Amino acid sequence: MRRGLRFVPLALLLAVVLELAVFVGVGRALGFGAAVLLVFAASLLGLVLLRREGMRAWRGFRASAAAGQPPGGQVTDGLVGLAGALLLAVPGLVSGLVGLLLLVPPVRRLARAGVRRATERRVSSMVAGDLFGPRTVRVRQGAPQPAPQPAPQPTSQPEQPVVVDGGRAIEGEIVEPGRH
Repeated sequence: MRRGLRFVPLALLLAVVLELAVFVGVGRALGFGAAVLLVFAASLLGLVLLRREGMRAWRGFRASAAAGQPPGGQVTDGLVGLAGALLLAVPGLVSGLVGLLLLVPPVRRLARAGVRRATERRVSSMVAGDLFGPRTVRVRQGAPQPAPQPAPQPTSQPEQPVVVDGGRAIEGEIVEPGRH
């Protein structure tokens, strides 16, 4: 079990306490009926958006798959949209605000980039390439490093690596074999 998962119950408890405190504050400022109506309206909007975001994510995934493009961008955008709609659908003013923010395009782009980075860190390079397409890798050019001298082999000599461009680093793109 991951170490961070042990804090989930505490985080959920703090979220509930925060939701209650904000609800009481809004209830005192606007009145109890207005606060309940606000929570109800946000939840109703979240339910409507949940269906819309789900259909949008599914159509985007199918379109990328049909075009032969990696579906990772569509999947992460759909996940962020669904998370925003789900947070909006959950009764609560703070969760509704966070959900609404996740549906705003600039915040959604930032969240999508974060989901992509987290996914790329947790899966192999090959799976990340299948999800998001080939990645551009930048390397710095530096002084060539001397190649390590292999220990003398009495019978068979191992194959020497091919040195390109005098051993200097080059900028390129990692492309999976067989894909163009």
